[in-house]
Amino acid sequence: MASAACNPPVPPPGDAAGLRERARGALLGLAVGDALGAPAENMKPSEIRARWGRITGYVADRPAGTDDTEYAIFSGLLLARYGAALTPAHVETAWHEWIADREEGPFRGAGFSERGTLENLRRGLAAPISAQHRHAWSDGLAMRAAPHGVFAAGRPAEAARLAAVDGSVSHDGEGIYGGQAVAAGVAAAMAGAAPVAVVASALAVVPDDSWTARCLRRAMTAAHRGERAVRSAVVIGGYPWTDLAPEAVALAFGAYAAADGDFTDAVLTAVNMGRDADTTAAVAGALAGATHGVAAIPAAWAAAIGPARGTCLPAIAGHHVLEVADLLTDAARGVAGTPDAARGVAGTPDAARGVAGAPDADARPAGTAGARGPGPVLPGDRAAPGRSVGVIVPGEHPAVAEVRP
Repeated sequence: MASAACNPPVPPPGDAAGLRERARGALLGLAVGDALGAPAENMKPSEIRARWGRITGYVADRPAGTDDTEYAIFSGLLLARYGAALTPAHVETAWHEWIADREEGPFRGAGFSERGTLENLRRGLAAPISAQHRHAWSDGLAMRAAPHGVFAAGRPAEAARLAAVDGSVSHDGEGIYGGQAVAAGVAAAMAGAAPVAVVASALAVVPDDSWTARCLRRAMTAAHRGERAVRSAVVIGGYPWTDLAPEAVALAFGAYAAADGDFTDAVLTAVNMGRDADTTAAVAGALAGATHGVAAIPAAWAAAIGPARGTCLPAIAGHHVLEVADLLTDAARGVAGTPDAARGVAGTPDAARGVAGAPDADARPAGTAGARGPGPVLPGDRAAPGRSVGVIVPGEHPAVAEVRP
């Protein structure tokens, strides 16, 4: 059953400019957290201290997002294309065309849940059967769920619904719940909700007796005592896999709550707890970035994030999280020139040519993505003249910098 907690009141989304700043904060915050946490992934706090002391900034020579950022861009571009009309068929088609049927990068599609999904898709299995593998409980949906909260700003239940549609191809059970919690939390933060309401929004969309909900409640009970208490309350000692969705999502929300939503403190708390540090810091960064907007992200951290390198998903190379944030903001508002379903997604067949389950663009509900227009630059598309691919100029803070071609 769903959480017994009522969905807490969430302030209505603010003006368009404010929403754009929160959207940019959420997705740039995700990429920054991912890049900060990547070197500490799968480490214990004691190992982190022995190597770096306490991590207070980038420790990699060339900081960059990992699969967390690239899959978030993947989900964001797909959602910008279809909006509220997104179906499992759209997601499955995109997995084939953007990942499974292409030559892969050196990470071969990323983590265990992604590998299991790709193997099932290549065997001809369709959603939701494609999600029936041994790692359907991983945090692979949670790491890419923030775009759903950006699109559905102020509507946590809708954000959770969209996350479940996205996750139907790759995840099941607790893996879905983790993604829904993140999407709902970001949606609440996008509307200016206080951290306590952000956490309550996440709890309200997952079953009350689920492992995810139990871990979230334990993390919230310990949050006022700091990162060690949160980690002790949530981590399953001795268990070798660090990508459990209930654990990773609870650590991320615990870091966010312990920091009372402050961006720097939330992300660094997540990083220094170790475990799946790139994902926990990415989720904490998305929550805190949505709460305070892009200006809350330290300029030096923001400037290091460039377009995706395509290390994990070659089709995503060249796309920037800020580009995706702007596309989602425009798509949610139904702005002319947002994604057009009559154009193919990354070269896939378009709705008019018979994508299974794809709704007719003209039949879409008002306000959903799909307004006719030039659409975003997606994997396989050529950039239209004058269209940005989302490069942050080094040294410029994204709160004032343009997204430049």
